[in-house]
Amino acid sequence: MTSELSKTFDPSSIEQRWYNHWEDNGLFRPERPDAQPFTIVNPPPNVTGSLHIGHALDNTLQDIVIRYERLRGKDALWVVGMDHAGIATQMVVERQMEEKQDKRTNYSREEFVQKVWDWKAESGGTITGQLRRLGCSMDWSREQFTMDEHFSKAVLKTFVDFYNDGLIYRDKRLVNWDPKLKTAISDLEVETQDIKGQFWHFKYPLADGVTLADGRDYIEVATTRPETMLADMAVAVHPTDERYASVVGKEVVLPITGRRIKIVEDEHADPELGSGAVKITPGHDFNDFEVGKRAGIAAGDMLNMLDAEANVCQSADGLVPDEYLGMHRFKRDGTDGARELVVKQLKELGLLIPHITKTKKGEELELDSEPRTIATPFGDRGGVVIEPWLTDQWYVDAEKLAVRPMEAVRNGDIEIIPQSWEKTFFHWMENIQPWCISRQLWWGHRIPAWFDNDGNVFVAETEEEAQVQAGTGVELRRDEDVLDTWFSSGLWPFATLGWPDENAPLYQKHYPNDLLISGFDILFFWDARMAMQGMKLTDQAPWKRLYLHGLVRAADGSKMSKSKGNVVDPLGLIDQYGADALRFFMAAMESQGRDIKMDDERVKGYRNFATKLWNATRFCQSNGIGGSTAMEAPAATSAVNRWIIGEVAETLAKLDAAMADLRFDAAANIIYHFTWDTFCDWYIELVKGNFDDETKAVAGWVLDQILVMLHPFMPFVTEELWNAQADRANYPLITAKWPEFNASVDADAKAEVEWLIGLTSAVRGAKNELGVPPGQKLEAYCPAPSALAADAIARNSAAIERLARISAIHTSDAPDGAAMQIGAGSDTLIIPLEGLVDIEAEKARLNKALEASAKEAKSLEGRLSNANFVERAKPDAVEKAKADFAHHSAEVERITAALARLG
Repeated sequence: MTSELSKTFDPSSIEQRWYNHWEDNGLFRPERPDAQPFTIVNPPPNVTGSLHIGHALDNTLQDIVIRYERLRGKDALWVVGMDHAGIATQMVVERQMEEKQDKRTNYSREEFVQKVWDWKAESGGTITGQLRRLGCSMDWSREQFTMDEHFSKAVLKTFVDFYNDGLIYRDKRLVNWDPKLKTAISDLEVETQDIKGQFWHFKYPLADGVTLADGRDYIEVATTRPETMLADMAVAVHPTDERYASVVGKEVVLPITGRRIKIVEDEHADPELGSGAVKITPGHDFNDFEVGKRAGIAAGDMLNMLDAEANVCQSADGLVPDEYLGMHRFKRDGTDGARELVVKQLKELGLLIPHITKTKKGEELELDSEPRTIATPFGDRGGVVIEPWLTDQWYVDAEKLAVRPMEAVRNGDIEIIPQSWEKTFFHWMENIQPWCISRQLWWGHRIPAWFDNDGNVFVAETEEEAQVQAGTGVELRRDEDVLDTWFSSGLWPFATLGWPDENAPLYQKHYPNDLLISGFDILFFWDARMAMQGMKLTDQAPWKRLYLHGLVRAADGSKMSKSKGNVVDPLGLIDQYGADALRFFMAAMESQGRDIKMDDERVKGYRNFATKLWNATRFCQSNGIGGSTAMEAPAATSAVNRWIIGEVAETLAKLDAAMADLRFDAAANIIYHFTWDTFCDWYIELVKGNFDDETKAVAGWVLDQILVMLHPFMPFVTEELWNAQADRANYPLITAKWPEFNASVDADAKAEVEWLIGLTSAVRGAKNELGVPPGQKLEAYCPAPSALAADAIARNSAAIERLARISAIHTSDAPDGAAMQIGAGSDTLIIPLEGLVDIEAEKARLNKALEASAKEAKSLEGRLSNANFVERAKPDAVEKAKADFAHHSAEVERITAALARLG
């Protein structure tokens, strides 16, 4: 032993010290040129980011795997870096400028971009320090950034190659447009919120004197967005809707603009919803865009009635009335918008169909609109309602790129874990839409395309190459847009390793990656894009296995959000309980296919687990037990030492199997129960008072195996204990060897020790049930002991007396009188209770408790079998009812067994 442990385990006193030691000594990537490679890449966090509870889960799981593989002797590379996060980063810098009454447009593009670089140098990367606090053993010596020069070259090459292969093109389509930030944004940056809105019903007059079968000279349409009427291009009805069969192909006269638009058939119109007729605005609605295309309306002919700031502009037909021009789409700052004006004018024209409702008194009330709760898309950063906007953007032909990743999943080149996500993966990939990759920002990878004055485009990696394409003397201007961040981060698994230089040593050795661990919420935004780009560019799947974990939710199962005030700060948990406790909680709760419910008490419980191990190691030290120098298990003759060696072998096999299947919860629970129950609670108790040389050697060896097996989950406390147990300055735990020995389970020793444990547990449980003091010594009778029992009793009488508090086990018949029976293996022991327990009073007490628990269990069972309760009650109320039912059911079993003991 090199150091005596302090009496109290204090995580804060060891974590920073050990992390600095590992990083300063290059132990996150030890030199192993001939070792088998193992590679994972960290989903690059935004340069603006900070550690949230989802990061804590994601990175803990990755670190467990990388530490495990490192201990197994592999050249384990965990690629780390940050994403430039175009829109998020630009917003941070612009907000700082606003605070100083400054703005981006006061500078040239180059000057602003330099300000962003300056901000990154000073403030960017907060999260990297926080990942260190979590214990992430990443290869910081090769930290990457998606705007690094080598990475930017890879991005440019990818764009140009895709363009030349016909996979990137420019098109006019609808995008998610943020009118505040004035850029297209991805679906991931859209947050849908339920807000109070209205449903308006209008009359669209039929043209040319046409009427419906019922005589009406109009078609009724309903909308939540009256203002888009100015850009309507059709009215759709379902092909089977007989109400409108006679007017399909006819026209209506669009109110306000007077434009004539056709009535078309399309299955998008639901005959059961409202009037069954739907206004079609292909320039401002994603569903309408598809209906418009099916109706033969070309994208170039679709009307766009709003500008980049969502103000009304003159559409292509020139029929938008002047009073609307420049007006915002919505009411703001007390001033009516286009929505309010459209409703007002239609009402004045007699084309508003009022909504009739009844008051509480039963009186009819006429309203202009029907109140509705409407799912509304907001930009997660701009904070305003997203506008589907028709604009020219750059697109990737995702449909073509999706073919090979689907083949890879089907043929096993990519394994998705859990497999249940495959169905979702295929559904999305089979229905994938063109991928909009251009963004109207200044910060990011600028699109390598140049236009001449006639609108011809020239795509090349450099302006010089574009000029050669265009011809000498042709004036060129570069595209102002930058690329979607997901386009560049999709290259992460290979561009970080030196691609496109396919001879780069790291690329040669570490690509494809072995594993990707990712939240299921970015399966399509990042994971699928890596697969699509990787298979096209490298002709290989970027990783062999894709593990998708769930979300970390609040204690009541709800999604965490700042507005709800239920966001958990992982750094606060680390401050309170230590990084090891938080990490172990994440692993133990990570069950494939399920979300994690946050539970501070369980994190606290795992801090107590670390304390238990700490105290067990201190106890070993106090009895002269130090670290082992042997990989093989020591020779052992006693049953308890042979048993514990076999338990190590069994635990190791189970742990390896769980890790192979990426069953993090199973792996954590295997090592937890072996450490706490098998080693601390039983082995140490069984060998107390008998620390001969054999036992010291075995105990030291077993403790070492625990520290190695537990290290991936709890790296800090295990490294501290490892070095406290022996002088291991040149053999730190982080790069030690994973257990590898020839020992196996000794069946005879296992049977004997498990008989002792069974006896002790049964006696302790029976005493607790019957109110007998734990320290009360008892005598037992076993008239016909099995051979196992006879040998166990003969060899372990001292342990039986010390642990089970049985002073003697007689092989004769038990005396008459009250007694309890307990089982140990196949044997039954009788323990007299005369003089220890008031039998009748105890029976009365137990019967009363049994009646109460049985009654409560029956009531709860009835409640839980009621579908109305399970479906309509709050989730936490249902969970409480289930927990209470389980408790009372267990009480019924326990009390029934106690009564049976009393006879």
